[in-house]
Amino acid sequence: MYEDKTLVCKDCGNEFVFTAGEQEFYAEKGFVNEPQRCKACRDARKNASKEGRQMYEAVCANCGNVAKIPFKPREDRPVYCSECFAQMKQDQA
Repeated sequence: MYEDKTLVCKDCGNEFVFTAGEQEFYAEKGFVNEPQRCKACRDARKNASKEGRQMYEAVCANCGNVAKIPFKPREDRPVYCSECFAQMKQDQA
């Protein structure tokens, strides 16, 4: 049904492949436009907005390691490092 397509990134001008699987995913999600940027340029664009983000340090309520978080921790709520948070999410599923 879908076939791989070669597209040109609008940022860097390099060619990239829009795979059949990606096309199927886009169709399932109802996306009508093809991607305009390669993976590297999409990642760079996504991470550019994170550079200005203020990070805070907190102690993980589960393992005790220091965790960097993008919000100011509150005394009345536990904070978890990314590993413990992911494990807790997995255990709930």
